[in-house]
Amino acid sequence: MKKDNLIKNQNLFPRTTDIPQAHLKDIPCIQTGYLVNGEIQVWDGPRQEVLSPVWVANDNGPKPFPIGEYPLLAEVEALQALDAAVAAYDHGRGLWPTLSVAERIDHMQRFVFRMIEAKDRTVRFLMWEVGKSLQDSLKEFDRTIQYINDSLAAMKDLDRNSSRFTIEEGIIGQIRRAPLGVVLCMGPFNYPLNETFTTLIPALLMGNTVILKPPKHGALLYAPLLAAFCDVFPQGVINIIYGEGRKLIPPLMASGKINVLGLIGTSKTANALKKLHPHPNRLRCVLGLEAKNPAIVLEGADLDLAVRECLLGCLSFNGQRCTAIKIIFVEAGIADAFLDRLAAAVNALPFGMPWQEGVFITPVAEKDKTDYLQELVSDAVAQGARIVNPSGGTHCGSFFFPAVLYPANAEMRVYHEEQFGPVVPVLPFDNIDQPIAYMIKSNYGQQVSIFGSDPDRIARLIDPLVNQVCRVNINCQCQRGPDTFPFTGRKDSAEGTLSVSDALRVFSIRTLVATKQTELNKQIITHIVRERKSKFLATDFIL
Repeated sequence: MKKDNLIKNQNLFPRTTDIPQAHLKDIPCIQTGYLVNGEIQVWDGPRQEVLSPVWVANDNGPKPFPIGEYPLLAEVEALQALDAAVAAYDHGRGLWPTLSVAERIDHMQRFVFRMIEAKDRTVRFLMWEVGKSLQDSLKEFDRTIQYINDSLAAMKDLDRNSSRFTIEEGIIGQIRRAPLGVVLCMGPFNYPLNETFTTLIPALLMGNTVILKPPKHGALLYAPLLAAFCDVFPQGVINIIYGEGRKLIPPLMASGKINVLGLIGTSKTANALKKLHPHPNRLRCVLGLEAKNPAIVLEGADLDLAVRECLLGCLSFNGQRCTAIKIIFVEAGIADAFLDRLAAAVNALPFGMPWQEGVFITPVAEKDKTDYLQELVSDAVAQGARIVNPSGGTHCGSFFFPAVLYPANAEMRVYHEEQFGPVVPVLPFDNIDQPIAYMIKSNYGQQVSIFGSDPDRIARLIDPLVNQVCRVNINCQCQRGPDTFPFTGRKDSAEGTLSVSDALRVFSIRTLVATKQTELNKQIITHIVRERKSKFLATDFIL
């Protein structure tokens, strides 16, 4: 059967009886618990049905597959979580913010052990909820564990560097980092575990208390972790609430009691939430937002390498990544050769259900996403583009086979909009000023990929582009990792920097204890340190 016919045929989606039973364990998951003030509360109110991106076939055609439910909490429960977090922080006097660094690290290490015990269930829910392949779901879990462990190592280094006194101009001082207060964490659906934890973990490690609202797609996967959070962390330190963001989050922000907003989402959402805070100067924001990362393919580039990296950059997890390459500029003289290779590579991608071994293209996560993608393709075709790859744009239910569009131009929606899906606009250029002008005018400034072999041409591009974006990739795809590298963006793409070490700093503030260098003051400090009277003013060295 031809590929496009297979996609349109209901045989693309499995019948329930065809799904391996191992992947149906714990499905459906009826989640009734939420975590507030150190207790897993039981919700007996309305719940949200969760429909998997993976549809199932029956005699009437494929239909969305229900995999569980989660609580639809109300404003009252959200404010209870806020009260718990505020009380646990207690203006910096609470148990958690006054623990030593070593003690907070010990709690987090115990959480990692408990999290690993819940790996199978967490990964299974991740696969079902967002349609990520089983292999990539396992990678996301393992990468999250690695991120926590790397954060613990960075925390130790940070504390070691702070465990000494500085004497300047007759003043003795010890400089450390202190928590900021109550943090509201919200992650994205595309990496509902990993990206959420890149704000949650450093926020907790630095002594803040947290309210976590899981993403709409990716809520069930927190069910296996609730008990671990509840058992490991002190009362009120971490609170996990479920429901509609537009109902739960505005009251939290309007209270003025949120000190840090950690959001991986859209600039529209971030801007709206900022405006709700009555004391904006007291609100710190740590934001990972949209991007429209371009690739620039120069004459002389290794086309096989460029195609391979662009393929991964554009279409890993169906292009549902802020770091994805979302538009490709190719020098006119090599455009045909590049397109031939790219179209062949895209059409050869294995597609199917997330649990199938080697699958690359899977159903897209968001409801009605295929309709939106089809609108972009139809608009581009109407404006003069053609679908380069056979079967491109073929869709059925929640499945959309990637479409390579050429030549793209500024009249097309896909030229401007972040498609966040498997649509790949490609346009030729004769003058390198064209892609540079695109980046200058863009609302976003996260990354760019340059493909070429001439070091002089690449060097001439590096200097202007590092002032447009925050990462220039040479002969490789745009990406976040490794997590020790800074991850941020200009314009509407980010606020604050997230990497293992940067995140610890962004969720804390430099604070010091200082005194004049007199005999009495030296005796006071010496006594406090030797007798371990203070957890802040200390010289303990964490091994």
